[in-house]
This record gives sequence, structure tokens and C-alpha cells, in this order.
Amino acid sequence: MELPFAESWKIKMVEPIRKSTREEREQWLKDADYNVFGLRSEHVYIDCLTDSGTGAMSDRQWAAMMTGDESYAGARSFYELKDTIKRITGFDYVLPTHQGRAAENVLFSFLVKEGDIVPGNSHFDTTKGHIESRKAFAIDCTVDEAKNTQLEVPFKGNVDLNKLEEVLKKDADKVPFIIVTITNNTAGGQPVSMENLRGVRKIADKYGKRVIFDSARFAENAYFIKMREPEFKDKTIKEICREMFSYADGMTMSSKKDGLVNMGGFIATKWEDIYEGAKLFLIPFEGFLTYGGMNGRDMAALAVGLDENTEFDMLQTRIKQVEYLAKKLDEYGIPYQRPVGGHALFIDADKVLDRIPKEEFPAQRLTIELYLEAGVRGCEIGYLLADRDPVTRENRFGGNDFLRLCICRRTYTDNHMDVIAAALKNVYDRRHEITRGVEIVWEAPLMRHFTVKLKPLG
Repeated sequence: MELPFAESWKIKMVEPIRKSTREEREQWLKDADYNVFGLRSEHVYIDCLTDSGTGAMSDRQWAAMMTGDESYAGARSFYELKDTIKRITGFDYVLPTHQGRAAENVLFSFLVKEGDIVPGNSHFDTTKGHIESRKAFAIDCTVDEAKNTQLEVPFKGNVDLNKLEEVLKKDADKVPFIIVTITNNTAGGQPVSMENLRGVRKIADKYGKRVIFDSARFAENAYFIKMREPEFKDKTIKEICREMFSYADGMTMSSKKDGLVNMGGFIATKWEDIYEGAKLFLIPFEGFLTYGGMNGRDMAALAVGLDENTEFDMLQTRIKQVEYLAKKLDEYGIPYQRPVGGHALFIDADKVLDRIPKEEFPAQRLTIELYLEAGVRGCEIGYLLADRDPVTRENRFGGNDFLRLCICRRTYTDNHMDVIAAALKNVYDRRHEITRGVEIVWEAPLMRHFTVKLKPLG
């Protein structure tokens, strides 16, 4: 008989987690102003808020930390990391930062100015925030198929090449670069095909523009290319990564995802002028060129993590667990962004809580209900996260409204996935009883979803 699938690792250390009562959760959520970012971690049973910095490191990574070089300048650990990044991406120039948004801050401080237009595929919250805080504009050019959550399309994260070219035809002089997010988080963890990356490169060359990859989950993107594009079925993940990055001029990286570390990030590029411009901002914002926002031991762990997570077995184990949860949701008829993404399940809140008007933020209400049901913390990726239009100050309701359930790498077992699915089913079974959402009591002018204060309606 065919052997069942099993993880490509075994457990060496565990951390206890605590169950709570519904009465406790009701009080904790009230104290947090109904924003799950305000909950204390010990008040969460299974944490699906994010996969960023929440995974378990390997024995090789912990061993590397013990030999990290903490020299202020010229640390050996930096050069080990730089060599690993060059081997995977082909980029010669590397600037370490403390995380992905810091990489964006440094790079965009050099590249983005007031009035600029930055087209791309569903800019994530910090990316859009760093663009709009500079009085520039993020233009979404994602394929329309991403809006139809039940449509089975293998690369819903793609850039719509026609939309992209229309932006460049009209405003090429205002476009400093094109950004491509791999995988496309806001669209539901959806991958971008190699064919699409080639198309973006061709258009960029036509208009003399550079291409930057938001690369937090680039290894997962490479996995989907291997599994879904026949041309690459016999290629290794590292070979696919090299080709992906050959179509880019540079990258920002939150290493807390596919780098398998708890903190860290970097900028990498093949262009000396980008490096020279960005390093002027790295030193005052982050630190010296060979440590940036990282210490030596974390750079050492990151070098190992990047090497480990660009191997097929590691990625297959990770994505199979996301698929396991998706199959449970299929059994219960719960709608999510299809096909399954790489790092999370994105529940279609507009379809689940279809009696709540969009002005009352259905995905946030679904996030609240799931936490109250079982202490499972998810994250709204929808109308709250979309922020207000920087010109009109109106809420932006044009995208999807998701409850994102991120799966931490090498952290939870399939038994935890069963709990998540059962809790979500319980909420789904009483969905028609939930007819009101939430209203905003207070919000920040930018990236409001992290700190917004809310009040339930009804």
C-alpha cells in the first residue's frame, strides 16, 4: 500500500499552551477593544494571527546561533548570510534590516517620492503604508480572478499585464519601479507564475523600469511553480528561485517567513546605484552596513534557514498542513480563497457572514467570533486592513474581505488543525444568527488595523 505523508522533521522541544473559558475570552476581548492584536499571547490557545516570526527554528539554526559573530563591522556572520543570499537569488548587494517593513522603509526612502505611482499585485499593508506615507500612490494590478474566491485558478497572485501596461502608458514618468509580491498575501496567499514574472520583466524593460520583489514567501512561490507549471516539475526549488529572481532588479525580504527566523530582514539587489542610495538610509535607520538591524547570531540562523527552506521536503511538509486544514473546511462547506495558498487559509467573510453589510466589517466580526468560540486567533485581511483612500478618506471596499488563518511553520500538529476547523464549523453553523458587525471607535491615520479600537454592533 502507498505510505501516508509524514512531516520531514521530528519534535525536539515543546511549549505548553493553555485553554480558557468563553467567559474569560469575552473579558479579554473587551479589554482589547475587540482588536485581536491587543490580546496577550497567553490568552490565545491556537495562534493563527500570522506566520511572521512565529515558526520553530531547527537544530542547525540553533547551533549556528552559538557561533554567530557579533562584531560591529565586518562580522563573519554577515558574509555567510550574504553568500547564501547570492547563491539563492543571484544578487550581489545585500543590506540587512531588522524585518521586512524596515527593508521597505530604507529602500523606499531612496526610491519613492511625493506624487509617484507604484503599480503591483495587491501591495500588503506595510508596503502600501510606506508608499502612501510618502504621499505616493499604490496601484493594484492584480488579476481579476483573485476576487472570485471559489474560482480554481492556479496563479491568482499574478499581475494583470494589461492593467500594468495601462498604468505605464499613462504615467510612466511617475513610476519609480514595479513591485511584485511573491506569494501574493492580500489576494489569499496566492502564487505568481514564472510566465507572469517573465511578462512583467518584458513590460518593465519596454518602459525602462525596474522590478522589485516583495519576497517574504518566495520559497513557497517557487514550490507552487514547481507543482503547477509543467516546465518546472523536474527543477529544484533553488533552481526555480534563481530564475524567479533573474527577472527582478532587487528585493525586500521579511525573513520572519521563508527565512525561518523570529526576527530579521534584508534588501538585496544587482544594481550598485540602488545599493549606494539605500545604504545612506540604512545607517541612520537600522545600523552599520554589515549588521543593519540584526545581530550576528540571527544572521547566522537566517543563513541556515534560507538554505533549509529552499528544499522541497521542507516546503512540502509546510504546505501539506495548510492543505490538510483546507480539506477539513471543504468537508464543512466553509468558503475560502481557492485554491489553497501557501501559508494560510483565507476565509471569505462576505460569504460566511452574508447578512452583515460591508460597512460593518464582516471579516473582523468573524475573527472575533472564532476567538470567542475556541481561543483561536486569526487576522482580518480585508476592509479594515485596506485603510481609507488617502485622497477621499473613504473606506476602501473594493477588495476581498478575509479572515486569514496563518499556519506557523513547524509549530502546530494536525490535531490543532482539527480544533481550528471544528471551531470554525461551529461559527459557520450559526452564521445566520450573526447579523451585525463592528464599528470603529478610534483609528490611526495609517495602517489602522494594528491598533484600531472597535465596538460590536448588536
